[in-house]
Amino acid sequence: MKADILREKFLTFFKSKRHKIVESDSLVPKDDPTVLFTPAGMNQFKKQFLGHITDFTRAASSQRCLRTDDLDKVGKTDSHHTFFEMLGNFSFGDYFKEDAISWAWEFLTKELKIKEDDLWVSVYHDDDEAYKIWKDKVKVPEKKIVKLGDKENFWPAEAKQKGPNGPCGPCSEIFLDFGPDVGCRSADCSPACSCGRFVEVWNLVFTQFNRKEGGKLEPLPKKNIDTGMGLERLCRIMQGKCNNFETDLFQPIIKEIWAQAKKNPNNKDLYAIVDHLRAVVFAIYDGVMPSNEGRGYVVRKLIRKSILHLRGMGLKSVFLYTLVPVLSQVMKNPYPDLDKRREDIAEVILAEEKNFIKVLECSHDIIKSNEKEILDSIKKDLLTQPKNNDGTISISAPTCSAIAIKVVRLYDTYGIPVSMSIERFEKSVSTNGLKNDPDKVDSEIEEEFNKLKQLSKSRSKMQGDVFDSKESKIMLKETKFLGYKQDSVPAKILMVLDKEYSEIKQALPDEEVIIILDKTVFYGESGGQVGDTGEIVKGKNIFAVSNSVKSGKLISHIGKVKQGKLKKGDEVTAVVDNNFRMSVARNHTATHLLQAALRKVLGPHVQQQGSFVAQERMRFDFTHFKNIDKEELDRIERLVNDFILQNHPVTKKEMTLSQAKKQGALAFFGEKYVDKVRVVTVEGVSKELCAGTHLDNTGSIGLFKIISEGTVASGVRRIEARTGLGAYQEIKKQEEIVEALASILTAPMDKIISEVQKRISGARDMEKQLSSQKLNAASSGIDALISGALLINGKKVITKIIEDSSMDILRKTVDLIKQKTDNAIVALGSVKDGKAILVIGLTKDLADQGLSAGKFVQQVASVLGGSGGGRSDFAQAGGTKPENFVQAFEELTKIIEAL
Repeated sequence: MKADILREKFLTFFKSKRHKIVESDSLVPKDDPTVLFTPAGMNQFKKQFLGHITDFTRAASSQRCLRTDDLDKVGKTDSHHTFFEMLGNFSFGDYFKEDAISWAWEFLTKELKIKEDDLWVSVYHDDDEAYKIWKDKVKVPEKKIVKLGDKENFWPAEAKQKGPNGPCGPCSEIFLDFGPDVGCRSADCSPACSCGRFVEVWNLVFTQFNRKEGGKLEPLPKKNIDTGMGLERLCRIMQGKCNNFETDLFQPIIKEIWAQAKKNPNNKDLYAIVDHLRAVVFAIYDGVMPSNEGRGYVVRKLIRKSILHLRGMGLKSVFLYTLVPVLSQVMKNPYPDLDKRREDIAEVILAEEKNFIKVLECSHDIIKSNEKEILDSIKKDLLTQPKNNDGTISISAPTCSAIAIKVVRLYDTYGIPVSMSIERFEKSVSTNGLKNDPDKVDSEIEEEFNKLKQLSKSRSKMQGDVFDSKESKIMLKETKFLGYKQDSVPAKILMVLDKEYSEIKQALPDEEVIIILDKTVFYGESGGQVGDTGEIVKGKNIFAVSNSVKSGKLISHIGKVKQGKLKKGDEVTAVVDNNFRMSVARNHTATHLLQAALRKVLGPHVQQQGSFVAQERMRFDFTHFKNIDKEELDRIERLVNDFILQNHPVTKKEMTLSQAKKQGALAFFGEKYVDKVRVVTVEGVSKELCAGTHLDNTGSIGLFKIISEGTVASGVRRIEARTGLGAYQEIKKQEEIVEALASILTAPMDKIISEVQKRISGARDMEKQLSSQKLNAASSGIDALISGALLINGKKVITKIIEDSSMDILRKTVDLIKQKTDNAIVALGSVKDGKAILVIGLTKDLADQGLSAGKFVQQVASVLGGSGGGRSDFAQAGGTKPENFVQAFEELTKIIEAL
């Protein structure tokens, strides 16, 4: 039975049990700081689990999830994944254990026809209620009901002893038995054994307690059901496969890799690639772009791990991106939009592949530039470590640690394979006369990787109490929003809260508090738009609203009492600051015009990736994979201003999500939309799903001016702009700069460019003359430098600080010396802008003997607080410690003496 059929059967089954079928939430959980990615089906229902009233008390979903806890196990086991789909049914104070257990059994044995004899169950050891339902109602034999403890059958695991506080409860799991010939083959083998004979199919969580401090469990007034069943694992069972990767969810991609691989791939690498591809594609689909932090770092890391696996199969050029169309076909039924966006997603992956392959190609240079700390540690060892009996000196524990830290950092930051870094650093150890300790280095590297894994797990798992949020303390249904058509409204105060969202009796002067009204005209901060400001008034009692924040369907009014006091139950008038709102509306409507202009100038691949709309400015992030040149940027700005001058009407209309999609309304892919949506249309220009406040016509924007444009992540660019009076002020500021420049140059404004060019040309001519004079001065002293050379180890050594010289002058001086003598090592230095610059040159005869200026400069540059490199006959370096030139030259002479 194929995955699409299984997914549909599950949802249809629970629809027949009066469950609302809820679309999968994004992988990026909204308003949930406790997780990095959506890790389970229950996350989007947190508010319902906390008792917030909605239009349904039963739900079922197929939720896309991403976890990195077990990243190192992916590909090595039959069923570990980063990305997976979780089938789940949920009850919010509706049905409880008996229905949850009965329906799970019915679905598996009646709908899917799994043999009852092949199924076992586990219950929490103190949950007699669940045990009796399984035994007496479902008729599972007692020998097939296993009682397990807090770690295995309580959610969250071991919560009673370790926390977190909040809703929790026992679990009951259903297992498939692969038979006595699988696993340990012990006669008393059961689901408590981890040998592989039993595989968990479905986990039923009975959320019936509230954990308090000290581990005290109090019964919840309303008990909930939260179940989860991995679609990939269910496919494996229903398709009779040995592991998840042999199912129809993975095989088309695996076959494509097999067809293109230059070497026969091993299954571990194949499975890891396919898993990581799914995670990467769906993360990008949900708006996460590769970067060096947060969610983006996870995506980048998964792409790089996949590329390294592919290289082991002989696929050393870009390839991963070509698998996106294959995956989009596999997932086309549940995610039709994925197929439409596959080219854009492939472009993001392609850009990452190109960048990482470049990193790998120049990895030796990157490793080399990160060698300073290790070389410093090696030098210290040479001076402090005792000699062994055989006369060698072993590297110290600090040096082993320095190598390990650098190896892991290079892997973590650049993706450079560990073996490549170790090879380079081991060579540095041996060439400097130290004896390596590979076992110690390997041990230190393993320890550093363990630290990295723990950090990754701590970032990806739930932080704090799973249901903890300040807003959860507000047990109110919703604030009725009337602000689309009104700027003031009579209202009633339902709650007054302090900054921690605890209810207080009244709001007093100068105290920052939060007021909740039954209805409001204040737009609550959401969707990238800032919240409205204004006043809540009762006679002479005035509350100044500095911000409004939306959480779910509630709008919080944050501010201070300017005059008098306010309390719960007061009848008030809510009044929005109309000037503030209009400024925000100008910027918000302008973002819609900007997206339309971007799509027209750059192409239909442009998709919104985020935005910020405030009173003074707007920011718009969008997908685009190339730099935007000045001509394109000018066209975009001009087109937006054309839309403004054409004074298009802006209409707002509510409709169903399906109607909006049929009409071609653009959606922000990082957003989850409800069934009823608001569509903002700029006639003939754009049509977008948007709940923000907007103008009635584009002409009211007045003027649009781009302030900056640049990249913020791989494949994502950002434009910042201002509108209306803010745009006018920006143009005036630029005009004042030009006027000031004209005044300084004593030139009319239309002649500024030619005047600047003339002066730059003059300055360059003067610089050339000065440089020529300095070179002549240096040339006149060359004979004296050669005659004053030290003879060290049979070689002429010339060292000299030449005041106020550029790198070019030093290089040319070295060349002149090399033309006049042989058997010479020349080191010249200077100080430029407070920084040390150093060049070392070798005459051809010494370079031919195997000596290297590049090696000399590497060893000496650290004394100057810098680094450098170059060829065998010439090398250069820079540093932050010009006062150390004497020591640097002394270090060079010591090195030459030791040759």
